[in-house]
Amino acid sequence: MKTILITGSTDGIGKQTALELAQKGNRIIIHGRNVERCIEVRNHIRAISGNKFVDFIAADLSSMEAVRIMAEEIKTNYKRLDVLINNAGVFERKRKITVDGLERTFAVNHLSVFLLTASLMNLLIYSAPARIITVSSMAHAFEIDFNNLQGEKHYDGHEAYGRSKLCNILFTFELAGRLEHKSVTANCLHPGVISTKLLRAGWGLGGASLESGAQTSVYLAEAEELEDVSGKYFSNKRESKPAAICYNPEVRQKLWEISEKLSGIKFLF
Repeated sequence: MKTILITGSTDGIGKQTALELAQKGNRIIIHGRNVERCIEVRNHIRAISGNKFVDFIAADLSSMEAVRIMAEEIKTNYKRLDVLINNAGVFERKRKITVDGLERTFAVNHLSVFLLTASLMNLLIYSAPARIITVSSMAHAFEIDFNNLQGEKHYDGHEAYGRSKLCNILFTFELAGRLEHKSVTANCLHPGVISTKLLRAGWGLGGASLESGAQTSVYLAEAEELEDVSGKYFSNKRESKPAAICYNPEVRQKLWEISEKLSGIKFLF
Protein backbone atom coordinates (compact mmCIF):
# COMPACT_ATOMS: atom_id res chain seq x y z
CA MET A 1 0.00 0.00 0.00
CA LYS A 2 1.50 3.30 -1.12
CA THR A 3 0.89 6.51 0.80
CA ILE A 4 0.02 9.25 -1.70
CA LEU A 5 -0.50 12.97 -1.06
CA ILE A 6 -2.44 14.85 -3.74
CA THR A 7 -2.71 18.62 -3.42
CA GLY A 8 -5.83 20.36 -4.69
CA SER A 9 -7.84 17.13 -4.55
CA THR A 10 -11.25 18.25 -3.33
CA ASP A 11 -12.37 19.08 -6.87
CA GLY A 12 -11.70 18.44 -10.54
CA ILE A 13 -8.74 16.42 -11.75
CA GLY A 14 -7.25 16.11 -8.27
CA LYS A 15 -10.41 14.61 -6.81
CA GLN A 16 -10.70 12.13 -9.69
CA THR A 17 -7.02 11.20 -9.28
CA ALA A 18 -7.55 10.61 -5.55
CA LEU A 19 -10.60 8.44 -6.21
CA GLU A 20 -8.87 6.25 -8.78
CA LEU A 21 -5.76 5.79 -6.67
CA ALA A 22 -7.93 4.97 -3.65
CA GLN A 23 -9.75 2.36 -5.73
CA LYS A 24 -6.36 0.77 -6.38
CA GLY A 25 -5.89 0.24 -2.65
CA ASN A 26 -3.50 3.06 -1.77
CA ARG A 27 -3.53 5.20 1.36
CA ILE A 28 -4.63 8.62 0.13
CA ILE A 29 -4.13 12.03 1.73
CA ILE A 30 -6.42 14.51 0.01
CA HIS A 31 -5.78 18.23 0.36
CA GLY A 32 -7.95 21.32 0.06
CA ARG A 33 -8.35 24.77 1.55
CA ASN A 34 -11.66 24.16 3.31
CA VAL A 35 -11.96 21.61 6.15
CA GLU A 36 -15.66 20.95 5.56
CA ARG A 37 -15.07 20.32 1.88
CA CYS A 38 -12.15 18.01 2.70
CA ILE A 39 -14.34 15.95 5.03
CA GLU A 40 -17.09 15.76 2.42
CA VAL A 41 -14.72 14.55 -0.30
CA ARG A 42 -12.92 12.14 2.02
CA ASN A 43 -16.21 10.52 2.99
CA HIS A 44 -17.31 10.39 -0.65
CA ILE A 45 -14.10 8.69 -1.78
CA ARG A 46 -14.22 6.23 1.12
CA ALA A 47 -17.79 5.30 0.23
CA ILE A 48 -17.21 4.93 -3.51
CA SER A 49 -13.86 3.12 -3.26
CA GLY A 50 -14.53 1.04 -0.18
CA ASN A 51 -11.08 2.17 1.01
CA LYS A 52 -11.03 3.37 4.62
CA PHE A 53 -7.45 4.63 4.28
CA VAL A 54 -8.42 8.04 2.91
CA ASP A 55 -7.37 10.99 5.06
CA PHE A 56 -7.24 14.73 4.51
CA ILE A 57 -5.21 17.80 5.33
CA ALA A 58 -6.39 21.39 4.92
CA ALA A 59 -4.08 24.29 4.02
CA ASP A 60 -4.11 27.47 1.96
CA LEU A 61 -1.21 27.06 -0.46
CA SER A 62 -1.05 30.81 -1.09
CA SER A 63 0.47 31.16 2.41
CA MET A 64 4.04 29.94 2.76
CA GLU A 65 3.56 29.52 6.51
CA ALA A 66 0.50 27.33 5.88
CA VAL A 67 2.57 25.18 3.51
CA ARG A 68 5.26 24.76 6.17
CA ILE A 69 2.68 23.77 8.78
CA MET A 70 1.09 21.32 6.34
CA ALA A 71 4.45 19.66 5.70
CA GLU A 72 5.14 19.33 9.42
CA GLU A 73 1.72 17.72 9.96
CA ILE A 74 2.43 15.21 7.19
CA LYS A 75 5.81 14.34 8.69
CA THR A 76 4.29 13.98 12.17
CA ASN A 77 1.34 11.83 11.13
CA TYR A 78 2.82 9.58 8.46
CA LYS A 79 5.85 7.32 8.61
CA ARG A 80 6.28 7.32 4.85
CA LEU A 81 5.28 9.15 1.68
CA ASP A 82 5.62 7.13 -1.49
CA VAL A 83 4.10 9.60 -3.97
CA LEU A 84 3.65 13.37 -3.88
CA ILE A 85 1.33 14.71 -6.57
CA ASN A 86 1.54 18.50 -6.85
CA ASN A 87 -1.82 19.01 -8.52
CA ALA A 88 -3.21 22.22 -7.02
CA GLY A 89 -3.41 25.24 -9.31
CA VAL A 90 -5.19 28.57 -9.71
CA PHE A 91 -5.95 31.03 -12.47
CA GLU A 92 -6.27 34.71 -11.54
CA ARG A 93 -7.62 37.12 -14.14
CA LYS A 94 -6.46 40.09 -12.06
CA ARG A 95 -3.20 40.41 -10.14
CA LYS A 96 -3.65 39.45 -6.49
CA ILE A 97 -1.07 39.65 -3.72
CA THR A 98 -0.78 37.02 -0.97
CA VAL A 99 -0.10 37.50 2.74
CA ASP A 100 3.59 37.06 1.90
CA GLY A 101 3.56 39.86 -0.68
CA LEU A 102 3.74 37.40 -3.60
CA GLU A 103 1.68 37.30 -6.78
CA ARG A 104 -0.93 34.62 -6.12
CA THR A 105 -0.66 32.56 -9.32
CA PHE A 106 3.11 32.28 -8.91
CA ALA A 107 2.79 31.56 -5.18
CA VAL A 108 0.24 28.75 -5.48
CA ASN A 109 1.22 27.18 -8.80
CA HIS A 110 4.99 27.22 -8.35
CA LEU A 111 6.39 28.45 -5.05
CA SER A 112 4.15 26.29 -2.85
CA VAL A 113 5.22 23.30 -4.96
CA PHE A 114 8.88 24.17 -4.41
CA LEU A 115 8.41 24.68 -0.66
CA LEU A 116 6.20 21.64 -0.02
CA THR A 117 8.47 19.33 -2.01
CA ALA A 118 11.57 20.61 -0.24
CA SER A 119 9.90 20.29 3.15
CA LEU A 120 8.90 16.68 2.49
CA MET A 121 12.13 15.63 0.78
CA ASN A 122 13.62 13.74 3.72
CA LEU A 123 10.41 11.73 4.10
CA LEU A 124 10.34 10.96 0.38
CA ILE A 125 13.97 9.84 0.40
CA TYR A 126 13.31 7.69 3.49
CA SER A 127 10.36 6.11 1.62
CA ALA A 128 12.35 5.43 -1.57
CA PRO A 129 11.64 4.34 -4.18
CA ALA A 130 9.35 7.38 -4.23
CA ARG A 131 7.85 9.62 -6.90
CA ILE A 132 7.21 13.36 -7.23
CA ILE A 133 4.64 14.26 -9.87
CA THR A 134 3.75 17.83 -10.80
CA VAL A 135 0.79 18.81 -12.95
CA SER A 136 1.87 21.38 -15.52
CA SER A 137 0.09 22.24 -18.78
CA MET A 138 0.58 22.44 -22.52
CA ALA A 139 -0.30 26.11 -21.95
CA HIS A 140 3.12 26.66 -20.36
CA ALA A 141 5.07 29.69 -21.57
CA PHE A 142 7.88 29.36 -24.11
CA GLU A 143 10.04 32.03 -22.49
CA ILE A 144 10.54 33.62 -19.09
CA ASP A 145 11.31 37.20 -18.06
CA PHE A 146 12.79 37.05 -14.57
CA ASN A 147 12.11 40.77 -14.19
CA ASN A 148 8.39 40.07 -14.60
CA LEU A 149 8.23 36.73 -12.80
CA GLN A 150 5.36 37.91 -10.61
CA GLY A 151 3.79 40.36 -13.03
CA GLU A 152 5.78 43.24 -11.56
CA LYS A 153 5.96 45.14 -14.86
CA HIS A 154 2.69 44.06 -16.43
CA TYR A 155 0.12 41.41 -15.58
CA ASP A 156 -2.02 39.23 -17.77
CA GLY A 157 -3.84 36.26 -16.27
CA HIS A 158 -3.09 33.89 -19.11
CA GLU A 159 0.57 34.90 -19.21
CA ALA A 160 0.87 34.47 -15.44
CA TYR A 161 -0.67 31.02 -15.64
CA GLY A 162 1.56 29.98 -18.54
CA ARG A 163 4.62 31.30 -16.73
CA SER A 164 3.76 29.33 -13.58
CA LYS A 165 3.27 26.15 -15.60
CA LEU A 166 6.66 26.70 -17.25
CA CYS A 167 8.11 27.03 -13.76
CA ASN A 168 6.63 23.61 -12.92
CA ILE A 169 8.59 22.01 -15.76
CA LEU A 170 11.81 23.92 -15.09
CA PHE A 171 11.60 22.91 -11.43
CA THR A 172 10.88 19.27 -12.25
CA PHE A 173 13.77 18.94 -14.68
CA GLU A 174 16.22 20.60 -12.28
CA LEU A 175 14.97 18.54 -9.33
CA ALA A 176 15.32 15.29 -11.26
CA GLY A 177 18.98 16.03 -11.91
CA ARG A 178 19.65 16.81 -8.27
CA LEU A 179 17.86 13.63 -7.16
CA GLU A 180 20.02 11.33 -9.26
CA HIS A 181 21.00 8.21 -7.28
CA LYS A 182 18.40 8.95 -4.55
CA SER A 183 15.72 6.51 -5.84
CA VAL A 184 13.24 9.39 -5.94
CA THR A 185 11.95 10.39 -9.37
CA ALA A 186 10.49 13.71 -10.49
CA ASN A 187 8.23 13.99 -13.52
CA CYS A 188 5.57 16.42 -14.74
CA LEU A 189 2.62 16.26 -17.09
CA HIS A 190 -0.03 17.93 -19.18
CA PRO A 191 -3.39 16.45 -18.10
CA GLY A 192 -5.26 17.40 -21.28
CA VAL A 193 -7.83 20.11 -21.92
CA ILE A 194 -10.23 19.03 -19.21
CA SER A 195 -13.60 20.36 -18.12
CA THR A 196 -12.63 21.99 -14.81
CA LYS A 197 -13.48 25.18 -12.95
CA LEU A 198 -10.03 26.50 -13.80
CA LEU A 199 -10.53 25.96 -17.54
CA ARG A 200 -13.91 27.67 -17.46
CA ALA A 201 -12.58 30.58 -15.38
CA GLY A 202 -9.56 31.15 -17.57
CA TRP A 203 -10.75 30.29 -21.03
CA GLY A 204 -14.53 29.94 -20.84
CA LEU A 205 -14.28 26.49 -22.39
CA GLY A 206 -15.51 23.01 -21.73
CA GLY A 207 -13.22 20.05 -22.21
CA ALA A 208 -12.69 16.33 -21.88
CA SER A 209 -13.80 14.25 -18.89
CA LEU A 210 -12.20 14.26 -15.47
CA GLU A 211 -11.39 10.58 -15.98
CA SER A 212 -9.33 11.59 -19.01
CA GLY A 213 -7.66 14.36 -17.01
CA ALA A 214 -6.61 12.00 -14.21
CA GLN A 215 -5.21 9.21 -16.37
CA THR A 216 -1.66 10.51 -16.74
CA SER A 217 -1.28 11.39 -13.04
CA VAL A 218 -2.51 7.92 -12.09
CA TYR A 219 -0.17 6.35 -14.66
CA LEU A 220 2.86 8.25 -13.34
CA ALA A 221 1.99 7.25 -9.78
CA GLU A 222 1.44 3.56 -10.51
CA ALA A 223 3.28 2.32 -13.59
CA GLU A 224 6.04 -0.14 -12.72
CA GLU A 225 7.92 0.65 -15.94
CA LEU A 226 8.43 4.24 -14.71
CA GLU A 227 10.24 3.32 -11.51
CA ASP A 228 13.57 4.64 -12.83
CA VAL A 229 12.20 7.28 -15.24
CA SER A 230 12.83 10.85 -14.10
CA GLY A 231 13.06 14.37 -15.48
CA LYS A 232 10.41 13.84 -18.13
CA TYR A 233 7.27 15.64 -19.31
CA PHE A 234 4.26 13.48 -20.17
CA SER A 235 1.02 13.95 -22.06
CA ASN A 236 -1.63 11.29 -22.62
CA LYS A 237 0.53 8.77 -20.69
CA ARG A 238 3.42 9.24 -23.12
CA GLU A 239 6.64 11.19 -22.91
CA SER A 240 6.36 14.51 -24.72
CA LYS A 241 8.55 17.54 -25.41
CA PRO A 242 7.92 20.86 -23.65
CA ALA A 243 9.29 24.23 -24.74
CA ALA A 244 13.00 24.30 -25.62
CA ILE A 245 13.76 26.64 -22.69
CA CYS A 246 13.01 23.80 -20.28
CA TYR A 247 16.30 22.20 -21.31
CA ASN A 248 18.36 25.32 -20.50
CA PRO A 249 20.34 24.58 -17.30
CA GLU A 250 21.11 28.24 -16.64
CA VAL A 251 17.43 29.17 -16.65
CA ARG A 252 16.57 26.23 -14.40
CA GLN A 253 19.36 27.18 -11.97
CA LYS A 254 18.27 30.82 -11.83
CA LEU A 255 14.64 29.90 -11.09
CA TRP A 256 15.85 27.49 -8.40
CA GLU A 257 17.91 30.19 -6.69
CA ILE A 258 15.04 32.70 -6.82
CA SER A 259 12.67 30.06 -5.44
CA GLU A 260 15.01 29.27 -2.55
CA LYS A 261 15.20 32.95 -1.65
CA LEU A 262 11.46 33.60 -1.85
CA SER A 263 10.44 30.42 -0.02
CA GLY A 264 13.18 30.61 2.58
CA ILE A 265 14.18 26.98 2.16
CA LYS A 266 17.00 24.97 0.65
CA PHE A 267 16.68 21.37 -0.46
CA LEU A 268 18.60 18.88 1.66
CA PHE A 269 19.43 15.78 -0.36
